Amino acid sequence: MLKMIFMSLSLMIMMSLIKSSFYKMIFKNYMFMLNIMLILLINKVNNYYNIFYSLGMDSISLSLMMLSIWILSICLMASNKELNKYYKKIFLLIMFSLLMILMITFFSMNLMLFFIFFELSLIPMMLLIMGWGMQINRIQASMYMIFYTLFGSLPLLMMIMMMYIKMNTLMLNMLNMTNLNNMMNLFYYMILITAFLIKMPMYFMHLWLPKAHVEAPISGSMILAGIMLKMGSYGIFRLMLIFPKLFIKFNIFLMIISMIGSIYSSLICLSQSDMKIIVAYSSVVHMSILMASMMSMTQWSFFSSIMMMIAHGLCSSGMFCLVNMNYDRIHSRSLMINKGMMMIMPSISLWWFLLCTSNFSAPPSLNLFSEMMLFNSLILWNNLIIPMLFMVMLIGTSYSIYLFAFSQYGKLFKNIFNFKMISIQEMLILMLHWVPLNIIFIQMIFLI
Repeated sequence: MLKMIFMSLSLMIMMSLIKSSFYKMIFKNYMFMLNIMLILLINKVNNYYNIFYSLGMDSISLSLMMLSIWILSICLMASNKELNKYYKKIFLLIMFSLLMILMITFFSMNLMLFFIFFELSLIPMMLLIMGWGMQINRIQASMYMIFYTLFGSLPLLMMIMMMYIKMNTLMLNMLNMTNLNNMMNLFYYMILITAFLIKMPMYFMHLWLPKAHVEAPISGSMILAGIMLKMGSYGIFRLMLIFPKLFIKFNIFLMIISMIGSIYSSLICLSQSDMKIIVAYSSVVHMSILMASMMSMTQWSFFSSIMMMIAHGLCSSGMFCLVNMNYDRIHSRSLMINKGMMMIMPSISLWWFLLCTSNFSAPPSLNLFSEMMLFNSLILWNNLIIPMLFMVMLIGTSYSIYLFAFSQYGKLFKNIFNFKMISIQEMLILMLHWVPLNIIFIQMIFLI
């Protein structure tokens, strides 16, 4: 891990000193090279690997770090508008600092170090939304995001300090072996996980997410959907290993709220006309199902939750790319104006079909295998949850078909005169989302 962090830091310093535009290509190539380095470590990771300086990795942190680097590298390819404007070097420095923060967040084995960098990731996201957002409401959206997250983070900080007073250590591999039976009430439970529930986000705490997505640039939306939401589920996963009895005792309340919230969010998707809001609320649906299943605390649920994190990160990021491609050409995200696109851009229509089908878990996408295991773990937990799962599947499929049908069919808007066709780079961006999403399941079959 340290070699990657120091390599990123040295490249960041070098990039700030170089004056030519050559650093763009260096940064893009470095991101893909870093991902290859992590892929080569897959077979070596067993439990914790390379523990030093409070940093270490296991299979969960490695897979989420690979997803983060993959999404960030595609972000740079999709952010031509931001890289061709002023302050492009500052934009790249923000992306680089976000990469460094994510590395330390996912590789940290100290709970306080994890908390600091977990909260520090808000600053690059806030700068992206405020600096490169589209509408005037971007300041309000970034403030929503900051204050929602900070509301839950201060109680978590107090809880971490109390854990240090009781245990004299904050190392995750040591806390996992402790038995903290004296912290077994609902107050401790809510203090521990509120910050992560807001970050995921759980229904009732999700109002910052649609606002942030609507105002963010394409890179901000991709990072929010593909990476930032996964940090909340990763934090809950780590805490479950430290407080298993506490989570077993109180998880039922959040599981019920998450399942009802996923149904409500699906219905909200069906009532929206802004394509970006539909994709943003579909993230709330998927993350609610993920959280409900993960809190059943079975081996199937843990494994399927990691699969769902990767699948949702790739699928949701790709759908935001498609929405942005339509917006660049028609200058509107409304379904009332984005009609009949199949007649003039059938190639983009094909990608809409492929990613919308992946969004409602059609084979052979990774979403299908992860949702099968998620639903299985929930049904094993309680059979009475089957009608709610049926509703989520039915309405989830409905809003994906609604989004595809309304944007691709119908009469073309008469005020559209001319616009650019899809480029090779845009085809490559969509392919880099869809191909891993439909190839990774082969490896998952062998792991099962």
